[in-house]
Amino acid sequence: MKIPRPLPADLTSKSFTTQEALDAGVSVGRLRYRDLDSPSRSIRVPRLDTEHAFADMVRPITQVTPFSAASHATAFLLWGFPGFLPGSHEPGIHISRPHAMAIPRRRGVVGHRGQFFEDEITTFNGLLITSRARTWLDCARKMDIDEITVVADHLLRIPRPEFEGRSSPHCAMDELEEMLDRHWGTPGIRKARLALEQACVGSDSAPETRLRLALKWAGLPTAEVNVPTELGPGVVRQPDLAYREQCVAVEYEGEGHSDPEQIVRDIAREEDYSRAGWTLVRISKRHMSNNARSAVAKVRRALEQRGWSPK
Repeated sequence: MKIPRPLPADLTSKSFTTQEALDAGVSVGRLRYRDLDSPSRSIRVPRLDTEHAFADMVRPITQVTPFSAASHATAFLLWGFPGFLPGSHEPGIHISRPHAMAIPRRRGVVGHRGQFFEDEITTFNGLLITSRARTWLDCARKMDIDEITVVADHLLRIPRPEFEGRSSPHCAMDELEEMLDRHWGTPGIRKARLALEQACVGSDSAPETRLRLALKWAGLPTAEVNVPTELGPGVVRQPDLAYREQCVAVEYEGEGHSDPEQIVRDIAREEDYSRAGWTLVRISKRHMSNNARSAVAKVRRALEQRGWSPK
């Protein structure tokens, strides 16, 4: 059996277009060897023992489809949005074109058309993609209102530069509002408007947003979100949710709270609240099942013990 000539180094571990290969000096015959798959017309993928990066699979699709950009569920995954989007992991790469052009039709592609303003298409790892704000709106039609809110909170969240290398949120509230005003007739826009009304600047994670919304729908009072709270001289804590009138703080604790050093910090934090006369309610993943019933019950009990009662 004839051994195929090695591919150029930059084509050995990623999906590529046939034109990229030809430009790199690869012959047409070499592109027919069985060590290359062809998931879609004019695209080749080396057969590897490991999975290809998702962005590397999407990029060639947008290159061989003129005037197209990754969108909808594909953009949702590439941006790393939190929230549950039904069907987001189903096969097929979603790409969009301007509404005046034909819907993209090729194997492995889910095509869309729409009206796009210039700032609604951007780049990500070398590929064209709908902006975060536009992706949020495009995906709203398939999501429930609370999950749309989870994504909105993620976009509005003020980052921590020392950990994230950025100082500005992904989107401002007026940017999301303008996106809704631009596309007033698009499917899902009513849900997106309702989600934006209950979105909040300050929530640090998707579980925190879901907890906040669960407490809201249960009829509990509105809590302050991640607001620095002075517990004593020189002692400031920033609870995920704070009921200042009742002196109740709520913290959602993710997987990292099982780390020994974090346990020590958590104990010190709880002692700070206790000395200041506050009640600290600690919520974990196990409290969030069944529409967060256990979490709601814990917070409700703490508030009632502090004198709150439903009106």
